[in-house]
Amino acid sequence: MSERQGPLARFRVIDLTRVRSGPTCVRQLADWGADVIQIEAPEGVDGADGGFGGARHGPDFQNLHRNKRSLTLDLKSPDGIAILKRLVEQADVVVENFRPDVKKRLGIDYESLSAINPRLVYGSISGFGQDGPYAKRPGFDQIAQGMGGLMSITGLPGQGPVRVGIPVADLTAGIFCAMGILIALLEREESGKGQWVQSSLLEAQIAMLDFQAARWLVAKEVPGQAGNDHPTGIPTGVFRTKDGLMNLAATGKAIFTRFCQATGAQHILDNPDYATAPLRSKNRAALNREIGEVLATRTTGEWIKLLNEAGVPSGPINRIDEVFADEQVQHLGIATPVEHPALGPIELVGQAVRLSRTPSRLRTAARDKGEDSAAILGELGYDTAAIAALRERRVI
Repeated sequence: MSERQGPLARFRVIDLTRVRSGPTCVRQLADWGADVIQIEAPEGVDGADGGFGGARHGPDFQNLHRNKRSLTLDLKSPDGIAILKRLVEQADVVVENFRPDVKKRLGIDYESLSAINPRLVYGSISGFGQDGPYAKRPGFDQIAQGMGGLMSITGLPGQGPVRVGIPVADLTAGIFCAMGILIALLEREESGKGQWVQSSLLEAQIAMLDFQAARWLVAKEVPGQAGNDHPTGIPTGVFRTKDGLMNLAATGKAIFTRFCQATGAQHILDNPDYATAPLRSKNRAALNREIGEVLATRTTGEWIKLLNEAGVPSGPINRIDEVFADEQVQHLGIATPVEHPALGPIELVGQAVRLSRTPSRLRTAARDKGEDSAAILGELGYDTAAIAALRERRVI
């Protein structure tokens, strides 16, 4: 693929994933130039219609599956498995998120494929791990959010468990798996050998608890719901202004002092109940009320300008459309343009990390199903007649 560029352009990735965690992983590799071959079931074969992110020309599918080539392949047929194994011979990476028992039944587990290509880096994402008492359970993001503790610390105090508004377990499991794959590829340069990279929704969710998990592991403290108030950084939270709401983070003595001085709230700074961090934590409710009274006197825009100039972190609470209208977001260019043959010019969500010499790039929108089947099989040595015969038998 001569049009491929980027730091990962020398790597070929076989994408056997579906839903969100796996495609998120593969997207990281594709955006940096890897030759990704997405495997989907042919029309009329079980599994042909579901699990890839909604309608093919819809926003979710386009965002998840850009920068890939599409090959249809029936992995339940011997000929389909044979083609996959020929691909594996030339591949650097395979990524899958089947349940552990499914891939073994199909004969495409790590042990089977690494026997064909010992240099293969094999990435697996599961709900709960590749072994153990929950290994065969089906995984789903909200289940992991609940089991991993996130829902117990999300929401207003006493509200009851609340899911986060994005599939955070899916997304982070995919990103962690991509990181593991890149580490394995780096290690392969020394050893010459591939290895099995594993992540799971449950592990990713627990890792993302970060300091909340450490509060239990180190101090044996069970965190609860704190709503919009930061659990430990006080005062931090959502406050009402003259015309709406805003976020404020005035934690720490220096920033708290700057906040009080910038807002003319000397009475808050002089109050002995708020003199230290432990006292501000103990008297959080009263402190928030007094801050609220001050902030209610001006508009959100006025406060954000004044406070940021004073070195006090503050910001608006944007709807999604307001996010992409923000001048800094537009400057960063994370809404990235790409041309789609049917949809025309569209924008998708770009990468959140930049490389100065070899940036990520949206080369193509998501392909139509099987659009690249003939070209990929031709690269494997199949002639036109053989490809037609495979298509007739619905292998592709």
